[in-house]
Amino acid sequence: MTDATRRALLGAAPLVVPLAVPRASRAQSAARTLRVGNQRGGLRSLLEASGVAQDLPYRIEWSEFPAAQPLLEALNAHAVDLGTMGDLNFFSVYSSGAPITAIAASRSDGASQAIVVRGDSPIRGVADLRGKRVAAARGGWTHYSLLSILHQAGIPFGDVRFAWLLPAEAALAFRTGEVDAWSIWEPYTSLEVLNFGARVLADARGLTPSASVLAVNNRSLAERREQLLDFVRRDARAWAWAQENRAAYARVTAQAIRQPEPVLLRAYEVNRTRAVPIDAALVREFQQAVDRAHAWGVIPGKVSVADAVDQSFTRDLGT
Repeated sequence: MTDATRRALLGAAPLVVPLAVPRASRAQSAARTLRVGNQRGGLRSLLEASGVAQDLPYRIEWSEFPAAQPLLEALNAHAVDLGTMGDLNFFSVYSSGAPITAIAASRSDGASQAIVVRGDSPIRGVADLRGKRVAAARGGWTHYSLLSILHQAGIPFGDVRFAWLLPAEAALAFRTGEVDAWSIWEPYTSLEVLNFGARVLADARGLTPSASVLAVNNRSLAERREQLLDFVRRDARAWAWAQENRAAYARVTAQAIRQPEPVLLRAYEVNRTRAVPIDAALVREFQQAVDRAHAWGVIPGKVSVADAVDQSFTRDLGT
């Protein structure tokens, strides 16, 4: 290429020069932004469907995650300010020394965690799981609820063969008969029941807190308290709306995540999720579940729940 040709090409191309943003302006913009980790069909869908994300005094920067574990890793690394996940997932990562704190909670009905079997399965009761292969995700809700259901039925854990699989792998194994039962949570339960003819064998009502927590990185907790308090209040209003408008919530979320609307509606009717305060009663309940989960190997380390939560954010939510 000749020098003349090179000059002609350079002259024809648009010159893009990044605008220099003053350092103070960048800092102010960051201070007005809340980086929120979202699991598919989770916080973002809830806030947008309910309308509580309108007229925010700050900007939300959403990051999408396929599951709780990578979200917690991002939270630990301060790549996001906050996100929501199951209580035991949170306490498991907290027990390893992650700089995170739970500032709000929502509770679902215990029926949202269940063991399902195929419609044609000869398994009719929990006792029939002896010697059978049961799929579950290790270290979270369905690990703990599965052990709780077996414990209540008096079945030694060694009498059951566990297959530790993530939902996508477990779904294939369950439908093809590679496993005999599957310990899952909503909306997976409703998908299997409505679309694949599965039966609910047992659920975790009365056996687990069935709660999720809104968790923050401790640096964000110190730097963005006013924004976090506003977010917690909006989250509570969103759950109140969802309880009164399940059909509308299912319709909006189904469109957003491309899932069957009847599946989500059934899941929401089973879940009955509502915001609850992190108060002394919930701390005690969490502590009992965490102690048992640690004894059973679901959570790797011991946890003082009172040290892992900040009760001040939800004091005005009532009971």
